Amino acid sequence: MDKLKQLESFVSVATRGSLTAAANAEGVAPAIMGRRLDALEERLGVKLLIRTTRRITLTHEGSAFLEDCQRIIADVTNAEASVSAGGVKAAGHLRITAPAGFGRRHVAPLVPKFRELHPDVTISLNLSDRVVDIAGEGFDCAVRVGDMPDSSLVSVRMADNRRLCVATPAYLKRHGTPKTPADLSRFHCLTLSSDASQTRGWAFKLPAAKGERADAGEVIYLKPAGPLDCSDGQVLHDWCLGGYGIAWRSTWEVENEIAAGRLVAVLEDYAAPPNGIYAVFPQRKHMPLRVRLWIDFIKERYSAPGYWQRTVLRD
Repeated sequence: MDKLKQLESFVSVATRGSLTAAANAEGVAPAIMGRRLDALEERLGVKLLIRTTRRITLTHEGSAFLEDCQRIIADVTNAEASVSAGGVKAAGHLRITAPAGFGRRHVAPLVPKFRELHPDVTISLNLSDRVVDIAGEGFDCAVRVGDMPDSSLVSVRMADNRRLCVATPAYLKRHGTPKTPADLSRFHCLTLSSDASQTRGWAFKLPAAKGERADAGEVIYLKPAGPLDCSDGQVLHDWCLGGYGIAWRSTWEVENEIAAGRLVAVLEDYAAPPNGIYAVFPQRKHMPLRVRLWIDFIKERYSAPGYWQRTVLRD
């Protein structure tokens, strides 16, 4: 008997709660569904379902096995769908999460473009600045910005993320321009509040000592002070544009304003090495086709020559 057919029958009966309902859905007799389940349990040597005249319930082993069977059937469906007259074809539902600010600018605009290429995929996009438990909350993929901690998750670096100190020309005209990171103590610095990220502070790279390679300088972290702080990065961005102080922001967020002259980068000689923009997903032996295609899609966009410059012009 076809092993896959046994798995499909088991899933159908378990999810519908009835041999008769599962048999009707497939157009076969309930006795045939029963024989498939008997053969599956005999082959595995374990009881998966408790069947009475009134109801069918899963055993503990059956509950665990059901999840694996659903994944296997979905993988087979995706593999079959990937071979079509038009080439690669993905289907199913894709759940993505990303930081709110970055997601609005650099993830949300790509979602409908991806679906134009793969119309059989439906997509949910969650934008949140908390660190989402991808596996626990059922997400297929996250886009994350920053240093990646050690994790059981798999990450693929999409692009570099540079961070700069910026201020308005008017603020710098009134208060002067810092020449070294230590000078920031004399300026109003707009910082994330302690319950947000950047717990180590602002990163700077000191010049290399004489005789050392140019990239050998030490990276230091400072926690500048100021009269205003906030847990929301977009608010700091807006305050900075309002001329209220110096902010430490990512280039993806402020390149528009720098290009337009509304903000000026300072302390560029001390800019720390970039961290990364990553696609992150659970450790899986068999990644669904829709997830793999999504990761390939955003990686291609982010690594395309001029993408970030086009973003400046587009916004």
